[in-house]
Amino acid sequence: MASSLFNKVVQFANSPKGRQVIRQATDRAQQMAKDPKTRARIDDVRRRMQGGRGGSGTGRTY
Repeated sequence: MASSLFNKVVQFANSPKGRQVIRQATDRAQQMAKDPKTRARIDDVRRRMQGGRGGSGTGRTY
């Protein structure tokens, strides 16, 4: 069943409409990556993920 779904996704991606959708998504992602507001949000999240927990950050405690 999973391979059938995967095959449908591949067929769509290889179709003219699929290529158009992928191209539009790529263009939009590139525009967003160039936007200073988006970059600031990404940098903020990166800072919080790297240093916002305190401690040594060597693993999880359960």
